[in-house]
Amino acid sequence: MKTVRLTAAQALVRYLINQKNPEGERFIAGCWAIFGHGNVAGLGEALAGAGDQLPTWRGHNEQGMAHAAIAFAKAKNRRQAMAVTTSIGPGALNMVTAAALAHVNRLPVLLLPGDVFAGREPDPVLQQVEDFGDGTVSANDCFRPVSAYFDRITRPEQLLSALPRALATMLDPASAGPVTLALCQDVQAEAFDWPLAFFAPHRWRIRRPPPDHDELEAALAAIRAARAPLIIAGGGVHYAGACARLAAFAERHRIPVAETQAGKSALPFDHPLNLGAIGVTGSSSANALAETTDLVIGIGTRFQDFTTGSWALFQNPARRILALNITPYDSVKGSALPLVADAGAGLEALDEGLGDYRAPAPDLGTRAVWQDARAAVTRAPEGNSLPSDAQVIGAVQRSIGPKSTLVCAAGGLPGELHKLWQAAGPGSYHVEYGFSCMGYEIAGGLGVKMAAPEREVVVMVGDGSYMMLNSELASSVMLGQKLIVVVLDNRGFGCINRLQIGCGGASFNNLLDSARHVTPSAIDFAAHARAMGAAAEKVASISELEAAIGRARKASQSSVIVIDTDPMPTTEAGGHWWDVAVPEVSARPEVQAARADYDAARRARQAADGKGLE
Repeated sequence: MKTVRLTAAQALVRYLINQKNPEGERFIAGCWAIFGHGNVAGLGEALAGAGDQLPTWRGHNEQGMAHAAIAFAKAKNRRQAMAVTTSIGPGALNMVTAAALAHVNRLPVLLLPGDVFAGREPDPVLQQVEDFGDGTVSANDCFRPVSAYFDRITRPEQLLSALPRALATMLDPASAGPVTLALCQDVQAEAFDWPLAFFAPHRWRIRRPPPDHDELEAALAAIRAARAPLIIAGGGVHYAGACARLAAFAERHRIPVAETQAGKSALPFDHPLNLGAIGVTGSSSANALAETTDLVIGIGTRFQDFTTGSWALFQNPARRILALNITPYDSVKGSALPLVADAGAGLEALDEGLGDYRAPAPDLGTRAVWQDARAAVTRAPEGNSLPSDAQVIGAVQRSIGPKSTLVCAAGGLPGELHKLWQAAGPGSYHVEYGFSCMGYEIAGGLGVKMAAPEREVVVMVGDGSYMMLNSELASSVMLGQKLIVVVLDNRGFGCINRLQIGCGGASFNNLLDSARHVTPSAIDFAAHARAMGAAAEKVASISELEAAIGRARKASQSSVIVIDTDPMPTTEAGGHWWDVAVPEVSARPEVQAARADYDAARRARQAADGKGLE
């Protein structure tokens, strides 16, 4: 057997260079890195030697680098991914939030944090977290619950099994998610005689399993028996490359479609069967049908509470749920009929089994009513009043080009965007709302731009999220990856402030002006963005915003546009109840009234589920 002597870090890099996706592209497109004593000598030297064969990008924040990598994988529909390496201790722990985001959203990323010495001779090393009862624990054990696969590399030859497992996990649609390989820093530098065959170029296949025969027959019977079926399209439709198949299936069998946050843009907004967003942040047209449907057909959705209205949305007592999902775990939620399969293969099997069957004609009249409501709330405000989020969304929508991608994540903006943004088609809408992670937006926009350099990437972010994590704006400038960032400054956490008031509480510790302070906050976001190398300006009106976006589209570098907004308005049309627990005991009459409404809503949900009243 022919061998080659390499360090563990060199072997890892060489292996990754030779792993290809089905299209023959390098699956790990490159590696984000912030070096420290836990990874600079071993992995840093190996990455430097790889050069452009496995590009290394320098970030400014470990969480931000990982967010960029995750957004890249999402924009690539999981066909490519990135690696991220950090030092041990705080550098590694900064990535844990991003790992959780990737886990929740089923997105592949390879996390390579440095770890303590496997030999333990210099213990405790700088930044080592010591467990007084377990000598095998390090800070990296925090990655265990938020990784689809976790391994600690304490011997070089462990990579012979760990690396294939890592790639298999990331490339399998049923297990796709973050992989963490904690690399003991002494092991990174250790040499081993590696079999040359280990580094042979390998092209991975992505499984597209068809459904089980019995599950398929049960699904077909349920669809044929339904009088008012409704499809809910989730992110799995995109990841399976099944958007066109979904459209053809819906058209042939006359079944309307609603979209989750991850599923939005599976159908263009103007498709006659697209009722828009579903659930807590849903359109009135989609939710009206969801309340009466007798068969919910979930395709590639994990049925989170925003999709189901905390399981209170589907109010027909006779309703059933059919879950077409590649992950068995997701296929039985809500006591669903499972149809475990790739979304595309499952739709193909359903289409063939249904033949020329067409569902009873759905009532689509609410679709036009909803579009009128949308147009009304996105118009520019009259007079000098501060604009709402919806009005800013309208301005951005009118100002960007057809080959644009909208990026957002946390706060009130995702809810408004889910309802109001008119997605032109796949790739045009990128909102992270599985983990609703503040700080994802700018770093995520950078990852999207790296995945689709031909597209204009527009990031919408609130001032609260901007303050959480903005450093990858500097990375976008440094890497020449142009973003257009619109910062909506409502002086605080406006979304949670509205939720606080809606639950009967007084506005407390959310808006900057009413939070405890000695010196009033006066953050100049435009000046801050300019200090990081971006073009930036603050505008005073919707018309000025539209003009500024026009200038940003012509600019060669990242641009930041800041606009003050009103923290209180939100789109009243559409939406649905969301289960947020209200205190049972409070001296505030407003809280007492909110609790009474909460109890009534819970009883209504239980009645619809046939569980009886409390």
